[in-house]
Amino acid sequence: MRISVLTSSRADYGIYYPLLKQFQSDPYFDLNIIVFGTHLSKDYGFTLQNIIDDKFYVGYKVETLTAGDTAQDIAKSMALTMHKFGDIWEQENDKTDLILCLGDRYEMFAAVSASVPFNIPVAHIHGGEVTLGAIDNVFRHSLTLMSKYHFTSTTNHLEKVQNMIGQKDNVYSVGSLSLDNLHEIKLLNLAEFKLKFNIDLSKKTLLVTFHPETVSFQENADYVKELVEVFKTIEGFQVLITMPNSDTMGSVIRKAFKELDKESDYVIIVENFGLHGYFSAMKHCKFLLGNTSSGIIEAASFNKYVINIGNRQKGRTAGGNIIDVHIQKEAILRKIEHVDKLGEYTGINIYKGQKLASSQILKTLRNI
Repeated sequence: MRISVLTSSRADYGIYYPLLKQFQSDPYFDLNIIVFGTHLSKDYGFTLQNIIDDKFYVGYKVETLTAGDTAQDIAKSMALTMHKFGDIWEQENDKTDLILCLGDRYEMFAAVSASVPFNIPVAHIHGGEVTLGAIDNVFRHSLTLMSKYHFTSTTNHLEKVQNMIGQKDNVYSVGSLSLDNLHEIKLLNLAEFKLKFNIDLSKKTLLVTFHPETVSFQENADYVKELVEVFKTIEGFQVLITMPNSDTMGSVIRKAFKELDKESDYVIIVENFGLHGYFSAMKHCKFLLGNTSSGIIEAASFNKYVINIGNRQKGRTAGGNIIDVHIQKEAILRKIEHVDKLGEYTGINIYKGQKLASSQILKTLRNI
């Protein structure tokens, strides 16, 4: 079975990783990885190199980003992605048995949309979820409707996909694929982390990832201003910030964080830790703050609480470790003070399946 896997960012590649390893080691599958989006951008860490370093074969490297991050720029990037992938599917049509896509990104939507006229079967991972504060919500549901096979992270999401497509066939609840990485990766200890990144996580550290709210993108300048004031006011923490995705008005957030980094000796910004580094940082931090799906899906497996700010993840199924707060300085500071006293989270991770998600997906695809 020849499978074309679409990866457009560090985020989806980290989730795919355990499945890609299984594809590569199983002679039944012929793996063709198509890389595009921020993977090829130096501004976002040129994360294509991570894929190459992991010794995966990359069939296509597609430049799809346009300059800028206004709503018009995003629309142009979508159009460019669809145009270039039309050429790819024309070449790959007779050689591809299945396209594998993941998540909810606008560039993923564009790449898969271009395949629809060619009638190539599509398998989608992470359908049925809801994020009301991001335009990704629309793209995720559209990808579901364009796909023939579906691998969801919970039974609740399975039911949503079944209701959306009007049938129960070819929908499988496998848990979150990214959690398989906990069985694959040996995390860095404090000394190893400091040696590799020159960051001392023995200090009480707040791990922050804040992406733009793309539904209310006009508000992002105000949101990041409130967040910067939080970090200027906070005491007793080292603040470790991973930079946001390529989204509408994301440059406003990136600029504000870079200026804060110059002004403060306890704020550290990192463009790209890679999967190994990011999970190691999650393991050693005190807790997380931001609006990233990794807080919702993975943090519970590290026994971490997450202060989930704003509306980007609103509507997504969340576990008992998630503490919501609106984006306002004093409200966030109160939540930080509260969570700091809680210790570790001891509940379950609702996204963890009974078996490895990658093994379940592999078995299902072999049986198609």
